[in-house]
Amino acid sequence: MTHSPQLARLGLFDARVPRYTSYPTAPHFDGTVDSALFTQWIEAIPEGSAISLYLHVPFCRRLCWFCACRTQGTSSDDPVNAYAATLHAEIALLRQHLPRGVTLSRLHWGGGTPTLLPASQMERLAAAVFEAVPLGAGAEFSVEIDPNEIDAVRLDALAAAGMNRASIGVQDFDPLIQKTIGREQSYELTRQVADMIRDRGVRSLNADILYGLPHQTTARISDSVQKLLTLSPDRVALYGYAHVPWMSRRQQMIPSDTIPTPQERLRLFETAAELFRWDGYVDVGIDHFARPTDGMARALAAGTLRRNFQGYTDDTAPVLIGLGASSISRFPQGFAQHVSGTSDYTKAIRAGQFPTHRGHVFAGEDKMRARIIEALMCDFHVSRTEILRDFACTPDRLDAMLRRAAEGFDGMIKLDASGLTIPPAARPLTRMVARAFDAYDQTKAQHSAAV
Repeated sequence: MTHSPQLARLGLFDARVPRYTSYPTAPHFDGTVDSALFTQWIEAIPEGSAISLYLHVPFCRRLCWFCACRTQGTSSDDPVNAYAATLHAEIALLRQHLPRGVTLSRLHWGGGTPTLLPASQMERLAAAVFEAVPLGAGAEFSVEIDPNEIDAVRLDALAAAGMNRASIGVQDFDPLIQKTIGREQSYELTRQVADMIRDRGVRSLNADILYGLPHQTTARISDSVQKLLTLSPDRVALYGYAHVPWMSRRQQMIPSDTIPTPQERLRLFETAAELFRWDGYVDVGIDHFARPTDGMARALAAGTLRRNFQGYTDDTAPVLIGLGASSISRFPQGFAQHVSGTSDYTKAIRAGQFPTHRGHVFAGEDKMRARIIEALMCDFHVSRTEILRDFACTPDRLDAMLRRAAEGFDGMIKLDASGLTIPPAARPLTRMVARAFDAYDQTKAQHSAAV
């Protein structure tokens, strides 16, 4: 167990720190990246290379109160079908600009709830994607599945299309917690869906579970984790619930006085983490766990674990293209994000252009700082040798950066000739250590102080 008094003294329980699924983080994107630049970046992809693709479906049958994602509730298939038609048009537009021979290493459908698409729509959408960008050897096709919004017909369609990894949202199995967060989903239903997925030959199953939910106690999260373990997921994301009712209006439905304190959140995380470890899972980064045979655990062992907008990944493709409203793309040149509103998204596609409206062009030390932050988040270690080898940075400059980052943590962060290391006892501080390398966050803080 970690040392709460020391972590409290270092500000862990008061800090609001980015998850660092990108650097710079999305709030620092600006309008310098538009449709024309996005198109140029696509056309600059080397012929015959492998890329990743993310397809976003921002619709849900019901809006869960805990969720802060950009989603729209709908009881009708009409807006979903209209949106899918626009996705088809964007896929066709992508195909026009992609260089020859590009293949897919990863395809992920997320949302929202992509499984609210009718089976026939799933089949057509998958066919359109693979016609534009064929799956490469050993490629992975994953889909986020809501157990409340799936059936045998839709699972058949996904399996036939080539889905070989499924991700199930669990959050928590406790009925009181489910009622409080607006996400009622029984263990029995979740178990049934997991069995249906595996019955169709899908080789790998992911699951998401949350800590820090209203009314959550160590006893309740222990019960939920033990139920989840009976499903034997290959990897688990143990995310912390962020209660931000001033940003997400639907979270105002959740009574703030039912939310665990920061100290209680840490105990909830540690309780769940210990249960995963006892069942043979390997710690992956700050909030994932995987079976030793899973690709993510193998990537961790090989030093090839990476981080993107979906969290941790074993995907090493240099390009990730996001399709759909609000989706974010990553290129060697920078990040690009589409407009969030489905009406604006549709309008742009109908005009024959990508709906990109913001992003970031890498400059200065961006790539080096991004790699340092990713190394901390993935490996808890920044290799001095690697950074000096791969980036135009002098030893004195790097040493000064590492030294400043290690300061102020009561000696909990290790600094030696190999680089900077976050020992196990200090790992709850990882994002705070990463923030020490975030030049944009530091600039923002300095500006706020000046104002």
